[in-house]
Amino acid sequence: MIVLLPPSESKSNRLRGRPADPTTWSFPDLIPARAEVAAALAAASARPDALEVLGVSAGLADEVARNLLLDSAPATPAAEVYTGVLYDALGLATLDAASLRRARRMLVVVSALHGAVRLGDRITAYRLSAGTDLPGIGRPETWWGRHLSPVLTAHAGAGVVVDCRSGSYLPMWRPSGAVATRWVQVRVPGASHMAKHTRGLVARALVQLPSTPRTVPATATALAETFEVSLREPDRLGRPWVLEVTST
Repeated sequence: MIVLLPPSESKSNRLRGRPADPTTWSFPDLIPARAEVAAALAAASARPDALEVLGVSAGLADEVARNLLLDSAPATPAAEVYTGVLYDALGLATLDAASLRRARRMLVVVSALHGAVRLGDRITAYRLSAGTDLPGIGRPETWWGRHLSPVLTAHAGAGVVVDCRSGSYLPMWRPSGAVATRWVQVRVPGASHMAKHTRGLVARALVQLPSTPRTVPATATALAETFEVSLREPDRLGRPWVLEVTST
């Protein structure tokens, strides 16, 4: 099983330490594509109109400036870089040792800059959204749609793909073929804040399971012990199962 998470808009970084080494990250086949996106982001962030190009307000100028330090800023585990509602609900710091090991293995963050990383990969804070039109690259949601498919398809293997992403991060990888038959999107009725919170709780519940469900219905059954769930089969070939989840 793999659990796909979105990155957070808010990110933090350690103040000291060695810079990131992309050759040590998960999914090494993505190294060339990552380097292209990083170079394009640094070039865009150095422009006088960087804020406009990246589609952010003046209040985020400091975050854009961090894009110029991707090669020199202290490397920080992705588990610490990504913060916010979903990651607060995930609560990695409060997991027992076995659950934390499963989290580091199962959870995959789909990133506009890096494509995909695991929580133990030591990255740096950055500012880039999947829907940004990045000069030289285009929209990361489209760029990574071409590069992630073979890598994540191979990584998914015969396991269930639990998709906790939303918005512009969904097009970055849409499972196809046999993997699509084991792909389930987690949807949460209500406001986006509650949706993020509940998806974080779902990811936490999955890594706490002593054994990993091998089918989508078994995954829904396991989660039904903690949440109110409703599972719908795909309405056509290549579409995901849909698991509506409500926190009890």
